[in-house]
Amino acid sequence: MDMPTAPMTREKVWAMPLADIDPSDGYLHENDTIGWYLERLREEDPVHYCANSRFGPYWSVTRYKHIMEVEVNHAVFSSDTAHGGITLMEAKPGERFASFIAMDPPRHDEQRRTVSPIVAPANLALLESTIRARACAILDSLPIGEEFDWVHRVSIELTTQMLATLFDFPFEDRHLLTWWSDITTGHPKARGAVTSWEQRREELEKCLAYFTRLWNERVNAPPTNDLISMLAHSPATRNMSPDEYLGNVLLLIVGGNDTTRNSITGGLLALNRNPEQYRKLRENPALVTSLVPEIIRWQTPLAHMRRTALRDTTLGGKTIRQGERVVMWYLSGNRDEQSIEHADQFIIDRARPRQHLSFGFGIHRCVGNRLGELQLRILWEEILKRFPVIEVTGEPRRTLSNFVHGFMSMPVRIPARIG
Repeated sequence: MDMPTAPMTREKVWAMPLADIDPSDGYLHENDTIGWYLERLREEDPVHYCANSRFGPYWSVTRYKHIMEVEVNHAVFSSDTAHGGITLMEAKPGERFASFIAMDPPRHDEQRRTVSPIVAPANLALLESTIRARACAILDSLPIGEEFDWVHRVSIELTTQMLATLFDFPFEDRHLLTWWSDITTGHPKARGAVTSWEQRREELEKCLAYFTRLWNERVNAPPTNDLISMLAHSPATRNMSPDEYLGNVLLLIVGGNDTTRNSITGGLLALNRNPEQYRKLRENPALVTSLVPEIIRWQTPLAHMRRTALRDTTLGGKTIRQGERVVMWYLSGNRDEQSIEHADQFIIDRARPRQHLSFGFGIHRCVGNRLGELQLRILWEEILKRFPVIEVTGEPRRTLSNFVHGFMSMPVRIPARIG
């Protein structure tokens, strides 16, 4: 990794040369100054070419309307691994594991349909009681009057238990799912879970071996309603290569883990930093319904998605050449005042709370978005029944990543229980 970028003031960000702005710098995300850089790009250069970054040259797309243009035009802007995939950080050749989010139609559509039944409305209704029971058990185990880490005690635990259920993964080994998720999204040189590409590959080989054993068990048994069985029995996925199987497993792990877990943490932080909204929620718990999408918009758990231009095209008056990388900064689109009223405010009773880009749009819209919302809704319903307030007692430690917009830890304290 490059040396950390010294934190800037907003005034300095607006005074620096526009050509020097590089939102891909992970340290800007870790120190939570990235918003100033994206704000300036929205105002002065919403389709911005960065000629020099540690990832190479790329275009930053920062306005809501331009991001939507890219999202819906998959014929021009490709997600396919063969063209570089969906993130700025391109894995080494031996580390590129294809998955349906990094495919273009028709393969994308076929593989996505394989797993989508697990988040169909009927199945979500069946999962609700399980999610609620687990949320209650986690909340009831929390100490009163003592400081603890919200990320590990609540955010990670709830989402990891849910992942184990969706995979029908051995519950006693569920911590491995969090471990593999962190390895997948972290850079080996970015204070991540591993310290080298070689170690990363070794750990992902262990993931593949574990899931191959589960595949072999499920493929030789009647189909069941879990993700591995669905992949093993579907004509679209049953003949996948081992690397493609691993790619889809990692996609489902990250999609089911990072996004919800960071929204759980980001939501509590946002309410603490906006006490009038927290008061409003306590006085009217029915606002949980609109709170949930506002949390997801505000946090934006994945900061960006990348595409590659398949031919010369124009966007926002700029000419993008074939083969050039185009980065949609969801984190910026969700703060775009031209498209979202009072976008830079956290408002839990918005008239249109679902107007956000956190789940993407078009054919690549997050397949598990309703499940993520369901987990957040249930968790906050149960929090409001138990605790008058949960206090954030110090600054959270954020992830060193330009992709996962999340948290490593966040200290909190619960002063008292209700009743």
